[in-house]
Formats: sequence, structure tokens, C-alpha cells
Amino acid sequence: MVERKRRLVRDELARAAMKLMAYQGFEETTVDQIVAAVGMSRRTFSRYFDSKEDVVVHTITEAAERMCAELSGRPADEPSAVALRHAVSVLTCLSVDDADKMLRQIRLILDTPALLARYLERQSQWQAEITGILARRTGLDADADLRPALAAGVALTAAQTALTHWADSGATKNMDELVDQAFALVTPALTLTDDAS
Repeated sequence: MVERKRRLVRDELARAAMKLMAYQGFEETTVDQIVAAVGMSRRTFSRYFDSKEDVVVHTITEAAERMCAELSGRPADEPSAVALRHAVSVLTCLSVDDADKMLRQIRLILDTPALLARYLERQSQWQAEITGILARRTGLDADADLRPALAAGVALTAAQTALTHWADSGATKNMDELVDQAFALVTPALTLTDDAS
């Protein structure tokens, strides 16, 4: 119940922020304007977000957290490339659930240097988490073996490339097909230990 309420408040703040930013631009939109639009205080805002950048990237951040959980829950004997592709499907669902909203967010992130920097910072955190998950799944030592970190980076780059291509197409292309194409190209780099057999 509490988590549901938190999600509703976060979503309300995010909707207000996106509406203001679509109308007047990211730089011109202030936290005070966002909270005024929903009748909340700045203090309430701070309980949910560290900055206005986080308001925009929160949907993708939440999806990335679910992606990591999905990867952790994949069958232990599943090849890494397959497990990573299934995990990334959590992100691709965003393009299906509300394509217009996702497209606006992605375009805003890609076109705004401060947002792109925040997104890339978050992506670095996801890569570290995925690296740890892959190391545990395969029994590799991530401190001594480059493969888990490399596979995590390649998988995220493949997903990001597909997402950018999808946004550049104006959401006219199928996100799952784009991700499948990207993963088909990079599967050898996602294969860890002998899990190709």
C-alpha cells in the first residue's frame, strides 16, 4: 500500500514535470514550478527525487531495476546472452505500454545534455549491478575477469542503440525487433565461460 502511494506520487510529479518541460523546455522548468503544478511542497519533492533530472529518468531507472531483478531470476543454466536478452525485454515493454510518453522522455533525454549525463550516470550503475549478477551466475571473478563487465556493457549498449534508433524513427519501428537485431550482432560478446554449449 505504501509503495503504491509512493509510485502514484512519483508518477504525478513526473507527469507534471514532463508537461512543463514539453511546454517551456527543460532548463526553464524549475522544481518550484513542478511542485506548484501538483500542489505539493519542495520537501515532498525531495523525498522522491534528488533533482529535476531524476524526475525525467525515473521511469527508465525503475525499469532498469526490474531488468536487474529479471536477470537475477533467470534460470541458472540459461546462457548469459539469452538471460540478458530476456532481462532487456523489461525496457522494451516501456515502448509498448505508452509509446508516446516513452518517446517524449527519450527525446528529451537525448536532446538535453544535463539529462543525458544523468542517464549515462545511471547506466553506469546498472552496468555495475549487471556485472555482479553475471559474475554470480557464471562463477567468474569480476575483479579478475573482464568478461562479466564487458558483457554487461555490451548488452546495455545494444539496448541503448536499439532505443535510440526507435526514438529516431519516431516510434514507428518495433522496439523488440530492433533489440533482437542488436543482440544478434553482439551475442558472441555476451557468451561467458562455456555457456554457449
